[in-house]
Amino acid sequence: MIDAHAHLWLKQHGKVDGLPVYDLGGGRSRFGREIRQMLPPAMTDGINSAERFLAHMDFSRVGGAVITQEYIDGNQDDYLRKVRETWPDRFRVCALYEENGVPDTEGMDGIKICGGRLKDPDLLRHAAVFEAADRRGLFLGIDMADGEAQTGALRELAGAYPGLRIAVGHFGMVTRPGWEEQIRLACLPNVYIESGGITWLFNAEYYPYPSAVRAIRTAAEICGMHKLMWGSDYPRTMTAITYRMSWDFIEKSPLLTEEEKQRFFHENAAAFYRFGPLPELPVIRHMAE
Repeated sequence: MIDAHAHLWLKQHGKVDGLPVYDLGGGRSRFGREIRQMLPPAMTDGINSAERFLAHMDFSRVGGAVITQEYIDGNQDDYLRKVRETWPDRFRVCALYEENGVPDTEGMDGIKICGGRLKDPDLLRHAAVFEAADRRGLFLGIDMADGEAQTGALRELAGAYPGLRIAVGHFGMVTRPGWEEQIRLACLPNVYIESGGITWLFNAEYYPYPSAVRAIRTAAEICGMHKLMWGSDYPRTMTAITYRMSWDFIEKSPLLTEEEKQRFFHENAAAFYRFGPLPELPVIRHMAE
């Protein structure tokens, strides 16, 4: 399995709506004007390291993961370069675009654009990032504004750079009106969809998220299962569920065939993010079995 959407940091130093985000201990963070449980409570020191994530991955038999970024965590480029260098077979990493020019992508696999948080939401004014990613052979990950606010611009940019691999995150903001328009972007040959955050978006329904599975089925009917990839949005979603729960509700569903699940969990992401051979991870029985 490959997780197409996860986060790592040694120190959180981000912003939300212009206000700071930082660790308070016990997994809690100051999140603008409020306090949020940002990490599972046992992560008392606020460190969301690769070593801790690998322990979750190994137990859940997830061979590889793509580390994306978000403004709320602060720029983690330096740390992610070290992660990529230390575990080259397990991780692919993104540089964070911060509207201050094309980021340094040395040692990186892709560039992340937080589309819904851009000060200038017109993606056409950020075309230089798309051009640079295409020229450097990188992928581009983007979490878009709700609905179809940015779909026209992304469609134009995907057409202008047909060799650029583009991954739309948060499953097109699936619980927001017009989400299907983001999924339709994946009818283009170079655009894919990853499901990081889908359990967050369906949190009110909670496990086993039947509406989320139906949304995956709907998306497959729009663009084909070969364009969809699983993502967990680790570690924030782990404040509500375990890492294994972030995927096993899909594994247990009868709405997808075994072939479709194999594509969703592994094959599509392996090709898109250019993973090589992944480790064979043994089944470890847990103490409740």
